[in-house]
Amino acid sequence: MSRALPYGRHYVDDDDIQAVVEVLRHGWLTQGPKIAEFEQAIADYVGAKYAVAVSNGTAALHLACIAADIGKGDVVVTSPNTFVASASSALCVGATPQFSDIDAETLNMDTAALAARCTELGRVRAIVPVHFGGLPCDMPEIRKIADAAQAVVIEDAAHALGATYADGSRVGCCAYSEMTVFSFHPVKIMTTGEGGIITTNEEKLYRGLLRLRSHGITKGNDPYLHRDLAYTDGEPNMWYYEMQEVGLNYRITDIQCALGISQLRKLPRFLERRRELALQYDRMFVEVRHIRPGQPTGRERSAHHLYVVRIDFDAIGRSRNAFMRALKESSILSQVHYIPVHTHPFFRRNGHERDRFPVMEDYYGQALSLPLFYGLSDQEQRYVVGRIKELLGCG
Repeated sequence: MSRALPYGRHYVDDDDIQAVVEVLRHGWLTQGPKIAEFEQAIADYVGAKYAVAVSNGTAALHLACIAADIGKGDVVVTSPNTFVASASSALCVGATPQFSDIDAETLNMDTAALAARCTELGRVRAIVPVHFGGLPCDMPEIRKIADAAQAVVIEDAAHALGATYADGSRVGCCAYSEMTVFSFHPVKIMTTGEGGIITTNEEKLYRGLLRLRSHGITKGNDPYLHRDLAYTDGEPNMWYYEMQEVGLNYRITDIQCALGISQLRKLPRFLERRRELALQYDRMFVEVRHIRPGQPTGRERSAHHLYVVRIDFDAIGRSRNAFMRALKESSILSQVHYIPVHTHPFFRRNGHERDRFPVMEDYYGQALSLPLFYGLSDQEQRYVVGRIKELLGCG
């Protein structure tokens, strides 16, 4: 193989490069018009009223927790099958993250388990469902569970830009949540280099998020509290601003947003190719022993950020580590998504039990993410599958 094949890779073409160059030559580099343009484009695409772009997906989760007034003493329930940021964002506001087991077929939160977990925990302040691999969770049912618990819902859709719910609406429209969070890290479906965005339909949350991403400062987009200092002869003082609450510097740049606007135009073809590759993997692994798709349903609705398989490593007599090393020797860079969050040392030290979620533990023992990205050719995909079949003893 002439190049290494990672599990994910960004795609940037001349149009993207030119969009960034135009900003560098002629535009604002930060806090300029490209940010609002990008926010409006994302809001229009997903069908939400508002969008607030920030420096990365973790920042988006953190700000969503602050904006939702989640804090000390509150319980936030999320999936153990996710990156640590889904839980650590709750820790950053002083809340306590808890976990609920996953469904074996979708690898998303099991709604029956979630309902039972909320009852077990008592008062739950927020639920953070994770659309793993780009496949949307059962959001109508999660909304019902949240309403019964009087909890807010913040969707972690870092994998799911372009995915659709069962009713055809797009993830991010916030029909079932207070806020939805996306990531534009380079391995995601589209990229701004680093970057994230929060969508919402609630104006109060929107205005709070705008302040929070920039030091808690208002510059006239909200009423000033010290009107005697803010105005002269009835006119706003041009230099004036107010820090009205504690915020952070989670701003995104115009450079990043220019790239994002250009990438968003390509999103339909990115999604189409990823779905095509996922279906081809499904077909090529049919009747191959000891391997099966990790998410065998929902291909028509998923954004296909990941292609995960489950391999019976015990049956093939080879450890996952040895299997991955053999793939790497053939220039195939696989990955595991995810180490169960509750098993990390920090969470173990803070009372989380390793064997608490049996479905997650069983999945983790077999999980492997294979190369899936827009620029992956059919020939390269056949090479990946052929090498895997050889290692499974089916080549």
